[in-house]
Amino acid sequence: MEESINYLKEQFRLPDVDIKTYSPQVLAYIGDGIYELVIRTILVGKGNCQANDLHRKASSYVKASAQAEMILAIREDLSEEEHHAYKRGRNAKAFSMAKHATMSEYRHATGFEALMGYLYLTGQMTRMIDLIRMGMERVGGLP
Repeated sequence: MEESINYLKEQFRLPDVDIKTYSPQVLAYIGDGIYELVIRTILVGKGNCQANDLHRKASSYVKASAQAEMILAIREDLSEEEHHAYKRGRNAKAFSMAKHATMSEYRHATGFEALMGYLYLTGQMTRMIDLIRMGMERVGGLP
């Protein structure tokens, strides 16, 4: 899976960019998408069911409050660099907020998404998946 980001960059002639130059909002943007893709992949892998049921289940994992709970469950296991990526996202100036989340949940969720984006863009999918699994085990949320 780590080769996939490199292959994508090669095929679309995307330049290597220093990850530290990305804004935390950009990391959270890509992190939101890749985290949702991982969750959808897990749910689809559990068996065939109606798309509406899949959407409802996925939404329960990707909402801000669930992401906030995940990051709080794994925060102590983050490396220094991972913690830095999380804090950059958490402390980023918010221009909007999730409808059904507190400001604290929203900030933690944005930090979580920034961490996911950082791991994805640096080709650390295995680490990202391990952290997601660890978080789900700790919050009792394995699908």
